[in-house]
Amino acid sequence: MTTDNGTTYLEPTQESGRDFMLRGIEGEVIMLNLLRFREIADYSGTPDLQPDEPISGAAAYDLYVEHTLPHLRESGGDLEFVGEGGSLLIGPPDERWDAVLLVRHRSVQTFMSFAQNEAYLGGMGHRLAAISDSRLMPVVRRA
Repeated sequence: MTTDNGTTYLEPTQESGRDFMLRGIEGEVIMLNLLRFREIADYSGTPDLQPDEPISGAAAYDLYVEHTLPHLRESGGDLEFVGEGGSLLIGPPDERWDAVLLVRHRSVQTFMSFAQNEAYLGGMGHRLAAISDSRLMPVVRRA
């Protein structure tokens, strides 16, 4: 499924990154991830990461998480919740998300450092192979 205008979302845009930084978030930030997996992972962009046999998008995402967790934890963050998604109870009846994740970062600065870490970025191909669409929303605890 894509949006009404046919757009899929796999990475932040320059505008969304700028707006995120301009929010001036202080302290901990939780990243709410909504993910829709490909039936079969598409490694055409990173053939060097492709497994010997075709795998599902969900399996490719598992490889991404396995690669990512050490780098995330090294930055002071952690994976707080992983859940199976599905259809919405409130929302468009044809919209569904396969997985929901909550990822905690100590701060916007530690998130940015993590997101630019070359060792972490080396496994990003698993994520891009895995998902057909996604949403990422930075959320903060209300005062």
